[in-house]
Amino acid sequence: MAAQLDSVAKYIAEEANWGLSNLELQKLMYLAQMIHMGRYDGRPLFDGSFQAWDFGPVEPSLYHRAKVFGARPVKDIFISAKTFKPNDYRRTVMDDVCKRFLKFTAGELVEITHWDGGAWAKHYVPGFKGIRIPDSDIKAEYDRRQQ
Repeated sequence: MAAQLDSVAKYIAEEANWGLSNLELQKLMYLAQMIHMGRYDGRPLFDGSFQAWDFGPVEPSLYHRAKVFGARPVKDIFISAKTFKPNDYRRTVMDDVCKRFLKFTAGELVEITHWDGGAWAKHYVPGFKGIRIPDSDIKAEYDRRQQ
């Protein structure tokens, strides 16, 4: 069963000691979704959908709530977030993402998610927002990255 978007965003933001910008949080959320889909037969980690924006994949509802922070770190706006139990298998994916990707700068995360063989690149049209990235393409990106 997919987690709530707020629950995953809060988990990742907490792991980063609330030091992530909206841009960084968006990229980490995308990577977590992609890795979960790849490991679990296309099943999403959280409910939500990504769009191909200029700076990479964006989950619009999260973006619009967090944009008030500009480039500053996103604070705890995740009112409806539920905590993950210690034995929740989804924590493994989120912990892996944090361990692997929190060390990267915002620019580096943009580069990672702008991968030529990736789902964002397949759907991106410069200057346009609202172009949905299908979950099947996100899963396919994980598979291509494993080759």
